[in-house]
Amino acid sequence: MKGSVETVREFEAMDFFRDETLVADPYPYLDALRRKCPVQRERHHDVVMVTGYEEAVEVFHDSEAFSSCISVTGPFPGFPVPLDGDDVSALIERHRHELPMNDQLPTMDPPTHTDHRALLMRLITPKRLKENEALMWDLADRMLDPFLTPGEGEFISGFAGPFTLLVIADLLGVPEEDQDEFLDKLQRQPAQTGGVGGTGAETLAHSPLEFLYGKFTGYIEDRRRSPRADVLTGLAGATFPDGSTPEIIDVVRVAANLFSAGQETTVRLLGSALKILAEQPDLQRQLRAERERIPAFIEETLRWESPVKGDFRLSRVPVTVGGVQLPAGTTVMVVNGAANRDPRRFENPETFDVARSNARQHLAFGRGIHSCPGAPLARAEARASLERLLDRTTDIRVNERVHGPAGNRRYEYMPTFILRGLTALHLEFDLAPAPPRDCPPAGSPTGWIKG
Repeated sequence: MKGSVETVREFEAMDFFRDETLVADPYPYLDALRRKCPVQRERHHDVVMVTGYEEAVEVFHDSEAFSSCISVTGPFPGFPVPLDGDDVSALIERHRHELPMNDQLPTMDPPTHTDHRALLMRLITPKRLKENEALMWDLADRMLDPFLTPGEGEFISGFAGPFTLLVIADLLGVPEEDQDEFLDKLQRQPAQTGGVGGTGAETLAHSPLEFLYGKFTGYIEDRRRSPRADVLTGLAGATFPDGSTPEIIDVVRVAANLFSAGQETTVRLLGSALKILAEQPDLQRQLRAERERIPAFIEETLRWESPVKGDFRLSRVPVTVGGVQLPAGTTVMVVNGAANRDPRRFENPETFDVARSNARQHLAFGRGIHSCPGAPLARAEARASLERLLDRTTDIRVNERVHGPAGNRRYEYMPTFILRGLTALHLEFDLAPAPPRDCPPAGSPTGWIKG
């Protein structure tokens, strides 16, 4: 018991938001917090960490007591004025425009969020998703041709990044002649530092969205002037639930959020899935023989390595979560990755179990009004990618020249307290004799990332 108490104290002394030693493996730290209390205030930035499953669901579903205005930034740079009083709702609305990313769907509250999410759902109709999924299988094959030929490759930049970008580009109707520019601006150029959730002290920038804003503004303006029989014209003509026509910037923001958030999180899902397959040859052989288990494998991957570590909320009024009283103005981090490993919900949570019966109860896509509208798309992208990779190889392995031998692997993860994912995954593979080019398997889901 003494050792356990000392361990908890050691973890409490660590700064989850700035300590880069927690980037590679945050789970022992999060487990220690949950064991002490699933709703606990950390000492460095005055953030209440919600690491329990039921407690996380409680916060996600209470959009009256909690605002999402700080959902992607949390305690940085902090609220611009002191949050005094027993109801800070008026202060939130008065200063919302001063908060980073305030024009993005994840930071909106009802009724603005309700209208803009409805607009988003008009862009990703079941018909459009089905059309998009049909493209995925052919696109996966076309992108695997050059990636697999050398017998080894870096998976994140060589397949996962460009594949997911082109899937969403197709979904939103980006003209084929512009897609290479999107790849160049959003994939091939070096990533900027100081992004959302970075563990460093760099200033938060809005610049990752500037390119998307510019391109989609041009598309929407053009289609409103000169409608065509294409997806972008449907995007330009989408309306709010009351039938009113949104401003061009409203449509642009929704499209840009879908593009950036959906693509980023799906890349992390694919990276985690391939790492698990490459590290566990018995599981890989099982999935090759029993393809019907791939959907369950995807759900367990989402539980095991949630692409989003956590989400922030700001309490508007005094509220009780998990028996803990929180005053108005409290910054709360709902830690999806910790809730997905809560032993009160998931038996032996530290074990990756493809047969886990309740894996789909994970919170990787959130819950409540901000649950990820792109969850079916992410699942479909993951399944298409896994099916084609297994079809076209006989074995997938970790490249030990880069990542080291089993038992002493070296991986680098994104230096952020928001996202969880590998920056690179070097693989080796043995190729199958001939790549099959058949249609998606019967019953393949058209089934979706955050809003």
